[in-house]
Amino acid sequence: MTSAQSSSSSNAAPPSAGTAAPGSSPTFSPLYQQIKTLIMQNLQSGEWRAGELIPSEMELAARFKVSQGTVRKAIDELAAENLVVRRQGKGTFVATHQEARAQFRFLRLKPDVGDAQYPDNVIIEAKRLRASADIARQLDIKTGDSVVFMKRMQSFDGAPTILEELWLPGMLFKGLSVERMLQYKGPMYALLETEFGTQMIRAVENIRAVAADAHAAELLGIAVNTPLLSVNRLSFTYSDKPVEVRRSLYVTNGHHYENELS
Repeated sequence: MTSAQSSSSSNAAPPSAGTAAPGSSPTFSPLYQQIKTLIMQNLQSGEWRAGELIPSEMELAARFKVSQGTVRKAIDELAAENLVVRRQGKGTFVATHQEARAQFRFLRLKPDVGDAQYPDNVIIEAKRLRASADIARQLDIKTGDSVVFMKRMQSFDGAPTILEELWLPGMLFKGLSVERMLQYKGPMYALLETEFGTQMIRAVENIRAVAADAHAAELLGIAVNTPLLSVNRLSFTYSDKPVEVRRSLYVTNGHHYENELS
């Protein structure tokens, strides 16, 4: 697909949908997709930050020299991908992990009975270390590069339910100290968004059933070999840049993993 080329401040019309690099086959990109790409570039550059109101469809149409309907279709896709949020009578805002509705976008563990709740977090370990070959490969960094490591427990109504470890690229989060991680009690993605300008916009998860080993059983307060749900996640920010590896163990007594397919 041909991507539209524009700086965040450009008012030029998007390039022709049929253009292609020399020697390559021409490809077709619908006009609304090109406008979507331009809006994504503005989001990535930080012109419109998390939680901020973006220009109206009419203003964007004038800016990109296209119809308002074309802009609306582009924003429809961005809203479907949870990158922007429409608010009736107020406009369209950049999605943020600070909102209550967004906190459950990446937390798919739901109670069998009652409404979803956000868990209490207790950090067991936090430190900077050198990336192993496996973690480096997933984060697209070099083996031995600095990473921020955290192990934490998440509990619902006082019952330990999620034991997880996560790794973040150290260069991207230079100012993320162990002390800051230990004192922060809210959603981790909200911290990374507000203090480092890094938004998690999508993730890939691998899920399988495992049996609790002695270490996990002790921390979770369950018997050894209790069935657990193992969830390995790789999270991405704009431009499909990987920025987090997360490995979680879920206790599913009273909870289940819920995913909506469409």
